[in-house]
Amino acid sequence: MTPTRLANAKRLVIKVGSALVTNNGEGLDLNAINEWARQIAQLRHAGREVVLVSSGAIACGMQRLGWSKRPKAVHELQACAAVGQMGLVQVYETAFVRHGLATAQVLLTHEDLADRKRYLNARTTLSTLLALGAVPIINENDTVVTDEIKFGDNDTLGALVANLIDADCLIILTDQQGLYTADPRKDPTATLVSEARAGDPALEAMAGGAGTGIGTGGMITKIIAAKRAATSGSHTAIASGREKDVMVRLARGEPLGTLLVSETATLSARKQWLADHLQLSGKLVLDAGAVKALSDGKSLLPVGVVEVQGEFERGAAVACLSPEGKEVARGLANYGSSDARRIARKSSAEIEDLIGYINEPELIHRDNLTLS
Repeated sequence: MTPTRLANAKRLVIKVGSALVTNNGEGLDLNAINEWARQIAQLRHAGREVVLVSSGAIACGMQRLGWSKRPKAVHELQACAAVGQMGLVQVYETAFVRHGLATAQVLLTHEDLADRKRYLNARTTLSTLLALGAVPIINENDTVVTDEIKFGDNDTLGALVANLIDADCLIILTDQQGLYTADPRKDPTATLVSEARAGDPALEAMAGGAGTGIGTGGMITKIIAAKRAATSGSHTAIASGREKDVMVRLARGEPLGTLLVSETATLSARKQWLADHLQLSGKLVLDAGAVKALSDGKSLLPVGVVEVQGEFERGAAVACLSPEGKEVARGLANYGSSDARRIARKSSAEIEDLIGYINEPELIHRDNLTLS
């Protein structure tokens, strides 16, 4: 592991999972939370900016309500989260105030980041909190979330927050030592991956499913989160949250766990927002010529679209698919789905005759498009 990659990181997003926060579902682990607060205070005093993404609201709510199994009904999950969030925030506030640090609760849903204005508002608020010296504590807003808008796991949320605030590093703390070549609980020959490239397809083949019944994630979600965080130039470290002084030691560049290195060029804030747009309104199937044009940095013209899937309005985020069905880009459509179907496979010069008006000669302008 290359020490300087994290040793030079000024802005950190640290994600702690449910198994750590609740000691595998037994209730909030006060000792662990107090220890994390101490480490984050040490990082703050060293000039680092830290955002904490914490799971645990539902697990805490389960413990407070006396439930032994995670509920499946959405309304029960929402009620459970509402109960648990109270205890979670109270414990964090108490832990950080001992070190003279102010905390701020920030609850997010996908809709907050899918809407351009709310995305910018969230970005500005978090940047302001960091400038004020506060520690934002972020969780998914499980109280109002539904299957259609949820992030699905806080690993993804951590990556989105890292992209949102242009973090230098995403640290994912888990109940495992890091990423292994196979599941170490089943394969005694499995070895720890100390460093790899974020987004390497071989990593996903190594990762398994969720490790506990407490959280919704697993190593696979961490691999995908690292790939997402890498698009904004953020490295990702995956390490055991039970390792002594793990946050401070990682920030010093010590070789703990697995470091997944970002080697991609940093995207502009607008294109980063497009890349993070998890919920898409529709899909455009392109011909081979259009796929090549996009890879060459050009806009998407109607003539290159062979099929329009889904119903969407002008300005909606849509995926661009290759003839084989692979997503090659996503962007903001200049025309709604109804008009897009009428101008598909046609030249831009025919747009006005076909639909009676013309917004733009492109179906998606290159400034509103990002490659996958």
